[in-house]
Amino acid sequence: MNTPVAKRHAVLQAGRAMPELEAVLAERYDVSILASQPDPARFLSENGKKFEAMVSTSKNGADGALMDALPNVKAIAHFGVGYDTVDAVAAAKRGIVVSNTPDVLNDCVADTAIGLLIDTARGLSASERFVRRGDWLKGQFPLQTRVSGKKLGIVGLGRIGQTIAKRALGFDMEIHYHSRKPVAGSPFVHEPSLVKLAQWCDFLMIIVAGGPATKHLVSKEVIEALGPRSFLINVSRGTVVDEAALVDALQNKRIAGAGLDVFEDEPRVPEALFKLDNVVLYPHLASGTKETRQAMADLVLANLKSWFDTGKLLTPVPETR
Repeated sequence: MNTPVAKRHAVLQAGRAMPELEAVLAERYDVSILASQPDPARFLSENGKKFEAMVSTSKNGADGALMDALPNVKAIAHFGVGYDTVDAVAAAKRGIVVSNTPDVLNDCVADTAIGLLIDTARGLSASERFVRRGDWLKGQFPLQTRVSGKKLGIVGLGRIGQTIAKRALGFDMEIHYHSRKPVAGSPFVHEPSLVKLAQWCDFLMIIVAGGPATKHLVSKEVIEALGPRSFLINVSRGTVVDEAALVDALQNKRIAGAGLDVFEDEPRVPEALFKLDNVVLYPHLASGTKETRQAMADLVLANLKSWFDTGKLLTPVPETR
């Protein structure tokens, strides 16, 4: 007598993910990749009702219209700590719980943030290009800016912001921060005005969530407040900074420089930045280590397993708890 094969849960994968994650998803679930369908709209019309959960990424998220095409999806496991490409408010209205991957990437993002800060201030990438061009034979590379003992302003003192602050203390930096309200128990000075924080600091570190609420939070006024001796570092989302105002300030040296992991229209980067030696360009890889990406994948899988086993996600985002 043949033993019936247990039916596998149907999971929609919004876009391509790291191969290791895709392999386990395919092994455990009945998975379809929406971005790989020749006609995604038709595919959803014909198959949308079968899916019980979804996996999304920063590139391939989920808006209200997609959720409407998936009436039986009640959980979205998002690959990433930032989930601005998933409309969490729309999800909450539809009774859909969304998870992200917090904490597991704090260290690598903080490492990258400090790396960008040092590279930007000391001109590491620029001087490496200087050597490769043979320019050292013609003269000395210009003196750069010291990092140790300087003033660091952090925009967003969440878990990653606090991890960055911990590293900055190792450089004897004085730390102030800006957030909507003071962080309970923080030893650092809270500055309610972002403009005043920019006026005070030598380095402005951006690490807030993306989305409509923070679009161009770092405005032209904030950028101008930095002045010609201060630097901007962004490891959050490109939309948080007024990119046109930043490019103009860098071109005209109204700020000293910038270290950018993110951009407004990735992977398209303003060509004007390619010509500038006072900006370090990094292709959105702040969490881009094998160890961290595997930990993120593991948490996505753990969230899905928890959902199907218990009806609860392990790391639900605040809007959908």
